[in-house]
Amino acid sequence: MIGVKHFSRKLTSNNIFKLQVVCYSHEHKYIENIDASRTEYRIIDPSARKVCPPLETLQFGRTFTDHMMSVDWNRRSGWTTPLIAEHTNLSLSPAALSLHYGVQCYEGMKAYKDVEGRIRLYRPDLNMKRFSRSMERLALPDLDKEGLLECIKQLLLVDKDWIPERDGYSLYIRPTAIATSPYLGVQAPAHAKVFVILSPVGPYYKTGFAPVKLYADHENVRAWPGGVGNVKVGGNYGPTITVSRDMGIKHGSHQILWLFGENHEITEVGAMNICFLMKSKTNPNERELVTAPLTRGDILSGVTRDSILSIVRGWGSGKSHGEEEGYVSTPLDELTQGITVSERFLTMQEVVEASKEGRLLEVFGCGTAAIVSPVKSIVYKGSEIEVPTGDSAGALTKLLWQSIIDIQYGRIKHHPWSVVLSD
Repeated sequence: MIGVKHFSRKLTSNNIFKLQVVCYSHEHKYIENIDASRTEYRIIDPSARKVCPPLETLQFGRTFTDHMMSVDWNRRSGWTTPLIAEHTNLSLSPAALSLHYGVQCYEGMKAYKDVEGRIRLYRPDLNMKRFSRSMERLALPDLDKEGLLECIKQLLLVDKDWIPERDGYSLYIRPTAIATSPYLGVQAPAHAKVFVILSPVGPYYKTGFAPVKLYADHENVRAWPGGVGNVKVGGNYGPTITVSRDMGIKHGSHQILWLFGENHEITEVGAMNICFLMKSKTNPNERELVTAPLTRGDILSGVTRDSILSIVRGWGSGKSHGEEEGYVSTPLDELTQGITVSERFLTMQEVVEASKEGRLLEVFGCGTAAIVSPVKSIVYKGSEIEVPTGDSAGALTKLLWQSIIDIQYGRIKHHPWSVVLSD
């Protein structure tokens, strides 16, 4: 095979794009890092391309674009040159380490189109850093973060027509790393594959916010100190499915509020981080936004979590978020002032007391899929704690959601969190 840096839109008789620039020969070529400048393109014939279904019918993770990106690694030779080719099934040995010992991890991020049709990514550097940490935790190869991000950008440009041009819609990006060593035995992999697939998705709430009911589980544990709750490995998610299903049937809940320890410390909700807004116990004019800290290894460092804490802390400094950088952002008012951000482990007893004393104001999960997911109630030890916002999203929840989507879709000009792709 030959590698190319650029290709034309003109088709040849064998239905592949005519190559304009031949850069190098790379059959069986291995390199130290992921080199996006050497990416090989095997673009499918336009006549064979799929048609995206009507946007209103999209379901998360059910529809995929025409192409995917993949790059292989082995301990002896390093990385192969990246390949962008048709989205297709993988070929793995039935003895592959990823199938037996969970040596697999992934990321979740999105691409957006602004009103001018430009492609935007939201804080992709944080996704690459977290992906690298996940791979490191599983003894997968060191990740060339910049190289992989460039490959993702290349893939987005190839399948750019799949990115919805409508507010609330986006293209979900799923980078994944798996161990492919074809032998049994719990050991560091000698072979691995990184691949990226794309899926168009609609808004998490199609008809407005839909607050959820949680079940605070004091028996099952999602993650623990020193474990892998702080990285996105597959083993974090599979074991939660049965619990979520069974508790949902038993208590009518939508998600599990995961607790840890004898004091029932709140960690996460479902597969998201969670935040509580409460009035201060000592000063009713002050409010506290509480979420679990990242100090002991059981909490995922969510990109949305970090964004929310940064925005609210910006308000607390007396400046609108990003004011020093010179771009327009959320105006300061009574809603945004008087909030202290606390990264600490909140206990369920504190939540019960805050509810009884009228200090519990808002509760919401946060993550890539929904941005924010308002909570209307929490079932705990046979009682149901009602959140005052009820079947609506709270004012702070709505404002944070709006602040973030305005950045994602480029409505806040020149924001450093929004990365514009160039053709």
